[in-house]
Amino acid sequence: MIQAMKILVCISHVPDTTSKINFKENNSKFDTNGVQYVINPNDEFGLTRAMWFKEKQNAIVDVINVGGPETEPTLRKALAIGADSAIRINMPALDGFSVASEISKIAKEGKYELIIAGRESIDYNGGMVPGIIAELINYNYVANCISLEIDENKATAAREIDGGKEIISSDLPLVIGSQKGLVEEKDLIIPNMRGIMQARQKSLEVIEPIEVNPKTLSNKYEKPSPKGEVKMVGSEEIDKLIDLLHNEAKVI
Repeated sequence: MIQAMKILVCISHVPDTTSKINFKENNSKFDTNGVQYVINPNDEFGLTRAMWFKEKQNAIVDVINVGGPETEPTLRKALAIGADSAIRINMPALDGFSVASEISKIAKEGKYELIIAGRESIDYNGGMVPGIIAELINYNYVANCISLEIDENKATAAREIDGGKEIISSDLPLVIGSQKGLVEEKDLIIPNMRGIMQARQKSLEVIEPIEVNPKTLSNKYEKPSPKGEVKMVGSEEIDKLIDLLHNEAKVI
């Protein structure tokens, strides 16, 4: 009997892009007040592809997150989308190395053949976690993955490169950095009422961390400078436009 493929999908708990971002404590910490959180979009593309493997190849799909209790609604949404079970490592996501180290321990113990992590999270844009996971557990790795097919123990993937794409063949086990293109946006799964009800009954295991010391810490954040006022120039005022572009905007 062929054993079902085990897939681990990493889920980041990130602010919705429509949320207003503020900082506190002398701009050293992110202010969570009034912020709506969602599944990191790059992770959601990966989760949707994992659901395809579950449907077509009877894969087992687990999701994992490093974070406090406040991240559990995001994990429950992943369960409502169709994941079989969830794991929350009970510590704040301090940096890419500590997050990857915690996930690597679970991935190795669980003997997952495929690990899917978004190429980067949209809050810190570090882009480190999937690559570090692959290095720590000695798995093959495909970054910026925009296509993935698996036939028994063989994977064929495409990754985005400047000006095109690269086709890669690899044996399992494998880590991929998922992103838009792995599935189409129209194929993203919106949980229905049945999925939401089932998610309440699915396992969400909380595991204490191994407490890897972070390699980096964020000291201070800065918002972009406010946009300047818009100056309107009439279509007949060509000389004035050139003067503004040269002396104020300094682009010519």
